[in-house]
Amino acid sequence: MEIRLSDIIAPQFYEIHCDIMEGRHTHYKLYGGRGSTKSSFASTEIIFGMMQDPNANAACFRKVGNTLAESVFEQLLWAIEQLGVSHLWKVTRSPLRLTYKPTGQRIIFRGCDDPNKSKSIKIRNGYFKFIWFEERAEFDSDDDERKILQSLMRGGDKYVVFYTWNPPKSLNSWVNQDVLKVRDDTVCSHSTYLTVPKGWLGEKFFKEANELKKENRIKYRNEYLGEATGTGGKVFDNVIIREITDAEIAVFDKIKQGLDFGFAADPLAFERTHYNKKQRKLYIFAEVYQVNLKTQKAVEEIKKLNPDNKIITADSEEPRSIASFNELGLKVYAAKKGPGSVDFGMAYLSDDIDEIIIDPVRCPNAAREFSSYELERDKNGNFKGSYPDKDNHSIDAVRYALEDEMIRKKAKIRNKAKRGLR
Repeated sequence: MEIRLSDIIAPQFYEIHCDIMEGRHTHYKLYGGRGSTKSSFASTEIIFGMMQDPNANAACFRKVGNTLAESVFEQLLWAIEQLGVSHLWKVTRSPLRLTYKPTGQRIIFRGCDDPNKSKSIKIRNGYFKFIWFEERAEFDSDDDERKILQSLMRGGDKYVVFYTWNPPKSLNSWVNQDVLKVRDDTVCSHSTYLTVPKGWLGEKFFKEANELKKENRIKYRNEYLGEATGTGGKVFDNVIIREITDAEIAVFDKIKQGLDFGFAADPLAFERTHYNKKQRKLYIFAEVYQVNLKTQKAVEEIKKLNPDNKIITADSEEPRSIASFNELGLKVYAAKKGPGSVDFGMAYLSDDIDEIIIDPVRCPNAAREFSSYELERDKNGNFKGSYPDKDNHSIDAVRYALEDEMIRKKAKIRNKAKRGLR
């Protein structure tokens, strides 16, 4: 019986399959919840792809080597069986290896306990066209991946690199932050079990998912929907990361800009925003964010994003910097701040604005800071009462940009309180 790829690839991956066949991208970052079949898809693409290209070999990695046999190795055996080509593959379990009999192409398996060992990986014929990092969230950072790719991506003209993982809870996890980055050669795809044919997973799977949904919705969202639900201390639940088009920007007329000066190793952060107060939407669509940026250069970079020379509200603790920026042609005013201004400003951004829309290409640092900013816990596990003063340079710049709106709100609150006392 002829096996069709659509029989073993979930519909949510059809488009990515076509993308791979047409060679449009190199990196495929597939993340999601349990039962989303992302690993099944990666294994199927590797087996199918190798059988189409006699020069293609594959290398598969996990953080710890002794986890390979019962995970990625078995997953590839599943793909071979599902494709009906078991008679064409030789299975070696010590060391782990799969060999395509007609051509001798190989799939090798390695742990990343020492990523430097990947330098010694060699293949007799062809090259490592397919590379797979399974359970990516186990890695401490992308350093191991980079070292491995530097060693393996040689001798070929087309590569397909798969990364598969279930997102950790913490919004600050490096893998959760990584998918916010935009690269021309990369596809990021989030998937869930909800788009998988029910017969593939079985009634029991769906029953367990629904039970957890009833008992603990947060755990359900993380485990089954693959959402980074956070530690419970997420400050901005109103952040939307998406492209802001040139057409949208062309009609922005409520421009508000903020500037947070760099201190020592801290970056200078300039953010240009549009605030639609009626719709309660804030758009962050341009930024300058850099460490060790000299005054002259900073002004030049800001002018590129501020051609109409709109007012900029900046940190008042740097009067000399404000004066220097003004002398060079900008209109920079000191933020008024005052007691409680930080708490009030953070509350305004999180509660008074329904949507903070951030373009991840134009403003990658604002996207990173706003999406990952969380309250810290004390030694007893309770949330601290103050906002952490770190990784918040873009946030401070935006807070300064909207200071006039916050001052107006404070005045309304005071006036209302006075009327109530009469």
